[in-house]
Amino acid sequence: MTKARNPHIGSTLDDLLDEDGILAEAHTVAIKRTLAWQVSQTMANENLSKSEMARRMNTSRAALNRLLDPDNPSVTLLTLDKAAAVLGKRLRVELVDEVA
Repeated sequence: MTKARNPHIGSTLDDLLDEDGILAEAHTVAIKRTLAWQVSQTMANENLSKSEMARRMNTSRAALNRLLDPDNPSVTLLTLDKAAAVLGKRLRVELVDEVA
């Protein structure tokens, strides 16, 4: 027996964002917010201050603040990789096929 499709369900949020031309930007912001949250949470779990984290990364506190700011997309892969290494993590970036 097949399940009847609900006629009141429309397109997805991704469809709407794509129609508005902002899907890629929204996806990038979501990734950055997730990374900032993960770094922040790991620092908290390790009782690691911003000053100490920046020192261990061999970077400025301003650069670390850009990394931790969920609304600032201006962060380099090098900065992310340094933060991951300091926290005993590994940064993984990959290209995946689009879901049809």
